[in-house]
Amino acid sequence: MQISGAQCASLFLESSKKVDRLTAMQVFADVAQTGSFTATGARLSMSRAMVTRYVAHMEQWLGARLLQRTTRSVTLTDAGEQCLRRCLQMLAIAQEVQEDTAPMGGALRGQLRLTCSMSFGYAQLAPALGDFLALHPQLKLHLHVSDGVENLIAERIDLAIRISADPDPALVARPLAPCESMLVASPAYLAVHGRPLRPADLAAHQCLGHAHFGRSEWRFTHPRLGAQAASVPTRFTANDATVLMAAARAGAGVALQPGYLVRPLVAAGELEVLLPDWEPPLLTVYALYASRRHLAPAVRALLDYLVQRFAGRPW
Repeated sequence: MQISGAQCASLFLESSKKVDRLTAMQVFADVAQTGSFTATGARLSMSRAMVTRYVAHMEQWLGARLLQRTTRSVTLTDAGEQCLRRCLQMLAIAQEVQEDTAPMGGALRGQLRLTCSMSFGYAQLAPALGDFLALHPQLKLHLHVSDGVENLIAERIDLAIRISADPDPALVARPLAPCESMLVASPAYLAVHGRPLRPADLAAHQCLGHAHFGRSEWRFTHPRLGAQAASVPTRFTANDATVLMAAARAGAGVALQPGYLVRPLVAAGELEVLLPDWEPPLLTVYALYASRRHLAPAVRALLDYLVQRFAGRPW
């Protein structure tokens, strides 16, 4: 069954005393993302029965099954995939209409959805977002922490904060700050295992590896000796820098960590910097978003705020 744009657009135009069809589109789109009626109910603060009711209304109105349900999963049918694309477009338009028709000079309102890594969210973004919300009391934010690669459009994410040397060329990338890495270990670990004096010495140490970045090889550059790559044995790996920081702090080994996360521990003497003359590759913190067109005022305001907050500020 083909779902036409006109058919889905009429969701806005037809009145319904029993069901808000705009909310129904939002519920359906969220179920398509989470693959779970229960998870959608928790995210949207409604019961599972209410989620089921909204989806059933969509299917009844369109005369097509949108979701294939089994005891283990919920997946989109062909008709559901077509309708999801239209619903996402209509939800985006509804958000733009709400923002564009707000009084000039009025307060920012609505909800922004962001994603970033656990470590950056913990160390830097959560405090920044708290301060931003204090400036805009009618605005809501949802932060999804993950190191995965999300489809910003399908998952309705307004802004992704990612640390990279080569951001996705399909997205608009606005640099926020440089991100240096630091090789660190605890004093207790160094007292037992000694201190490496060159990158090759790391082969004899217990190293803590990030599952998605330099798991078995770390690269360094020396001002006189040039670039060197060190093979590192990693008996302990994790997919989050915060976990590796805690392990290093507890004396589990040597970790290559983002400076924004471990500088306070270095200043407090809980971690020590190793190989200070050897610099790991410099990365950049980027704000990524899908398109420059129709950028919501709240997203633009948050972008400008983050650029200003992190400009020239040492972590």
